[in-house]
Amino acid sequence: MGGTYVLVVDVARATSIDVGALGAREFTAGTYAYVGSAFGPGGFARVDRHRELAAGERATRHWHIDYLLGHPETTLERVITFPDADRECELAASLPGDPVPDFGASDCDCVAHLLETSSEATVLEAAVDAGGVVDDEQ
Repeated sequence: MGGTYVLVVDVARATSIDVGALGAREFTAGTYAYVGSAFGPGGFARVDRHRELAAGERATRHWHIDYLLGHPETTLERVITFPDADRECELAASLPGDPVPDFGASDCDCVAHLLETSSEATVLEAAVDAGGVVDDEQ
């Protein structure tokens, strides 16, 4: 099964991260929400791959989010899924937070698919209100 997902990521302290072709990006300490889609043959197995990378069990980086998740100053805090729903761009534009320009949006016209947001609780509430399901398989 596939759909859209939101990853809530904590950045423990301000840091610069090399994000592949985007180059070095500055991230302030705080909470970030990344909106992605998982409609390929593996579906939400992509989320499991993100979890493995965040846990240090995988090294290969394919997407912008991999560079953030694979950095030692970051922690994957929460996953919210939207099964069978193609809502990636809609959620990237409507969830609370400030876009991190160009991050995760190289294949669409969005400003970004990564948002710097005020707190995990704020993102969680907005995503659940929008129909998301909390995935507690941490």
